[in-house]
Amino acid sequence: MSKSVLCAVDINETGQEVQVLERAAQLAVLDGASLDVVTVVPDFGSSMVAGFFEAHHHEKAVKHVSQELHKFVENILGAENAKNVRHIVSTGKAYEEILKVARETTPELIVLGAHKPDLKDYLLGPNAARVVRFAKSSVYVVR
Repeated sequence: MSKSVLCAVDINETGQEVQVLERAAQLAVLDGASLDVVTVVPDFGSSMVAGFFEAHHHEKAVKHVSQELHKFVENILGAENAKNVRHIVSTGKAYEEILKVARETTPELIVLGAHKPDLKDYLLGPNAARVVRFAKSSVYVVR
């Protein structure tokens, strides 16, 4: 079994995610692990909102997000390092998809940011809190 680090980023908040990706890359290098980077596209297909989008909107969104994720990783880690990173775009609720990818890839560590906390989630954002609570792997939260 190869060692891996799973880094979850919000491609819409790249300014906040720079530290998360940098820390995940550092931890992967320190442990001699591979790096997987995941981002999640919301699923509008099953909601009432879906009727307002073209039929192929989801595919276009996934393609665009995938391109943005590749550019983001390359800008932060450099072109040579980005070639060794597995880029994953998933669709659904962020915490559910991060946990799903973690079950499929069995990383030794999940790295994510603590963003947008509200009063009930004062220390962690709701997605980070759920990942921490339910992940089978260790979770490193970047503030």
